[in-house]
Amino acid sequence: MSDMRIGGLASGMDIDQIVSDLMKAERVKVDKLEQEKQLIEWKQEMYQEMNKEFANFILDTRKEFGLTDITSTGTLISKSVDSLDWVKTATSSNETVTTVDAYANAIRGSYDITVDRLAENFSAASSTIISSGDKANIASQFGVNANDTIKFTIETNEGSQTFDYTNLDSISLDDIVDDINNANLGVTAVYDSEIDRFFLQTDNTGADNWMKITDNSTFASGETFITGASSLLALKYDDNGTSTSLVDGQQYSGVDAQIDFGEAKDITMDSNQFTINGIEFNLKSTGSSTVQVNTDIDAVYEKISSFVEKYNEIVDKVGTKLSEERYRDYKPLTEEQKEAMSEKEIELWEEKAKSGLLRNDMLLSRTMQRVRSGLYDDVVGVTGSFDHLTEIGITTEKYSSGTVGGKLVIDEQKLKEAIQEDVDGVLELLFKEPSDALASKSEDEMTASEIEQKRSESGLIRRIYDNMIQGMKEIINKAGPGDDVNIYRNVKSTMLLDFVTEHGSTSMLTDDIVDLDEEIDDMYDYLTQVEDRYWREFTQMEKAIAQMNQQSAWLMQQFGGGM
Repeated sequence: MSDMRIGGLASGMDIDQIVSDLMKAERVKVDKLEQEKQLIEWKQEMYQEMNKEFANFILDTRKEFGLTDITSTGTLISKSVDSLDWVKTATSSNETVTTVDAYANAIRGSYDITVDRLAENFSAASSTIISSGDKANIASQFGVNANDTIKFTIETNEGSQTFDYTNLDSISLDDIVDDINNANLGVTAVYDSEIDRFFLQTDNTGADNWMKITDNSTFASGETFITGASSLLALKYDDNGTSTSLVDGQQYSGVDAQIDFGEAKDITMDSNQFTINGIEFNLKSTGSSTVQVNTDIDAVYEKISSFVEKYNEIVDKVGTKLSEERYRDYKPLTEEQKEAMSEKEIELWEEKAKSGLLRNDMLLSRTMQRVRSGLYDDVVGVTGSFDHLTEIGITTEKYSSGTVGGKLVIDEQKLKEAIQEDVDGVLELLFKEPSDALASKSEDEMTASEIEQKRSESGLIRRIYDNMIQGMKEIINKAGPGDDVNIYRNVKSTMLLDFVTEHGSTSMLTDDIVDLDEEIDDMYDYLTQVEDRYWREFTQMEKAIAQMNQQSAWLMQQFGGGM
């Protein structure tokens, strides 16, 4: 840029306006590049929005089916079809003995259960009041010397730890309780100051859960702290109806539940909650009950119907994008154009400018074509009654003008009859896993024929997911993942890893935007040079006019002086 610009002082012309008008014509070139960039950015955002629609469809329907669950740490885990709890119902004739639930793999029928014994943990407690003084610290609470020593070891099936305390006038019984509980040994200690009793028990029931206490405390009085008849805590346990003191170094275990399940006698379980043949039991007391397992036809129908509804919604959304009208006369607005318009006018204009950017898009069209064709291919290797979608009463709606093709239609009566006849066959048709050899490999490790075989052996809903995921990966390659990367990891853990491995984290559209940015920067450099040239030329003109004006004034002065 020139150091000094002369703006029409000599010529009387509005040089600023003239240069500005000339630059408008030059700026049309950069405006076109920025409009092209804006269109690509909008298109990239639309791809990413559609990919989120696919991802949310997969995640939401998986969750609704119960195929995924979230752990206490927030980790998403997959679950098998056998674990689905909405397929079968189970009822207990005597819920005071046991309550029941059924998973998908439970077999319909009637089952007798007799509970001979409940599972128990091992527990001991102070049989009498334990304090003899102020409860502020051990020394005053038990009337022992402050320089006595409390030392004991708790050993369990989960580990072992020694607890050692001196200066008994500086610690409380609550401190010892906290130390035991924080040791993560599978035991829990409690001191209830209101009733002045101490409790110690294994956390879990069953004979495999045990504890052993070795007490090496040293008291001037000769007492022990936890074990023995002279224990300060006076801990005792129920030994077949007899209150018995803990013995130093002896192992104590919980008790297993014992049941008869039909003709299967004397079954032992380490918990009162367990599953046999897909039936989940929660034992309440000893006694007998009859359990009835049936197919929950309405629940299965509702789950499938809900899935079809969500599937049709995604078909609608994709179909709307593919058929959206394109208004080519509505270009992205320049900053100058926006300044002359209201916010509402800008919003309406950009709505038209964005419309149809994915019209007849190849990636979206190909994804939905795979999904549709996969639905109507037979499922290979089924053992149930059905291997095709139409056999359970689900078909595609007839195409008519103004509608989006590919939506699914349910024949309620036919679907419910299929569920009643062979619910396991319906589930297999929808959720069948491919053979172990194929299921254990990712598609990146497979040949084209193996991928085709895997799809043919997969249930129809799993096939929908696989085909959508393939399309999602292609869209990420084209437009990138956007900001919501975790959603894609939840859909498929390696999806973004595959993208980074293949493309170095840069999508095709991002590359196009980078190239345009470079062109735009070059164009701005060019515009600066052109503007400087205009100003140099007008400055020279102004200087020339000023010089002529000076010469004219001098001549006039000379002529005037000679008269």
